[in-house]
Amino acid sequence: MVDVADKLAYFQAITGLEDPDLCTQILQAHNWDLELAISSFTSNHNNDPLSYSSSTATATTSTVVEPPISSIHRSDSTAIAPVAPPPPGLGWKIITLPISIVSGSLRLISGAVGFGFWAAGSIFSYSLGFIGFSSNSGRGGDSSAQLVTVSAASREALEFIAQFERDYGGSGSSSRPNFVGEGFMDALTRSRNSFKLLFVYLHSPDHPDTPAFCEGTLCSEVFSAFVNENFVAWGGSLRGSEGFKMSNSLKASRFPFCAVVMPATNQRIALLQQVEGPKSPEEMLMTLQRVLEESAPVLVAARLEAEERTTNMRLREEQDAAYRAALEADQARERQLREEQERLEREAAEAERKRKEEEEAQERATREAAEKEAALARMRQEKALSLGAEPEKGPNVTQVTCLILFIAFLMMLLSVIFYCLGLQDDYSIFCTTSIGTLCSLDLVS
Repeated sequence: MVDVADKLAYFQAITGLEDPDLCTQILQAHNWDLELAISSFTSNHNNDPLSYSSSTATATTSTVVEPPISSIHRSDSTAIAPVAPPPPGLGWKIITLPISIVSGSLRLISGAVGFGFWAAGSIFSYSLGFIGFSSNSGRGGDSSAQLVTVSAASREALEFIAQFERDYGGSGSSSRPNFVGEGFMDALTRSRNSFKLLFVYLHSPDHPDTPAFCEGTLCSEVFSAFVNENFVAWGGSLRGSEGFKMSNSLKASRFPFCAVVMPATNQRIALLQQVEGPKSPEEMLMTLQRVLEESAPVLVAARLEAEERTTNMRLREEQDAAYRAALEADQARERQLREEQERLEREAAEAERKRKEEEEAQERATREAAEKEAALARMRQEKALSLGAEPEKGPNVTQVTCLILFIAFLMMLLSVIFYCLGLQDDYSIFCTTSIGTLCSLDLVS
């Protein structure tokens, strides 16, 4: 909704139409395309002088700030609007309905075919430009195409500057206003951002006073230096659509025409001063100096407000940066404490694990030692059971002992004999059998 209101206000400011309903109808008819609506309005006014004079008479300027607008002679004229014919009846609409349907279908088909050809041509030209076969490739070896699209208003401004330089001074000449090569609204934005007023010059090439005014006043060294230092200069020719729109909006009735404007709220234009007709450099300097002095408080207040806004923004950014730095430091400290706590927990867990492993190893060693001791005791008990009970002491114990010693001597002697004869294996079998038999003998008398 804000976009619609801005477009409506800008259309009223450019065309000078006061009726908001009429402006809304025109914009709706052009699908709210602002440039298309303004171009259509401009072309219709160029083709219809009566409508142009009527619109010139009803044109209004945007909101005016405190400095008063100088009283300039203005020729006002009125025109009687033609009475619109009555709408056709229902019968005529029913009769012409098939024709309307057929014509609409044909227009739709032709539009689709035209769009197809346009898309194919665009793709083909883009492909040629992509592979290097652009139209600029054969001009002195410069094959780089211009990538930035220049708007129609900027193109007209650049053409006006080039024509002005050709007629009244070269591009290197310092004795001329430095007109900006962009559209009026862009120049207005530039003046607002640089806290300067916008000096507007509408050029009428066919007016007899234009050459003398351009050479004697605009190209005066003192005047051009004053304008370049204190203003943003924008110029437009009446032969261009942008210049014609501004002449209609500013209600220019005499030429040469100069004006001083500044941006207002809601994309409107505040007209501070306008000068019509040929003027000397001294008269122009006095007028511009007075406007500059009257507008100085507004510009100073705007500059201070912008500086304060910039300062507040910078302070806010510094505070945000300090807050982010403190937050990052706190997060880093918390992360460090958390990492230290995790490290201590890991070390404690590792120590607990090692302690448990040592306890388990000690328990396992104790258990293995007990098992080994039990196995040794069990082995001793089994050996003791296998040897049988020790005989009691009696009169025949000495004889048995001697017999055992004699048998042992014989076995030793046999072992020497078996060893000398190379029969160690047979000796081992013999000894095992003999000892087992000997141990099983019941030598008790």
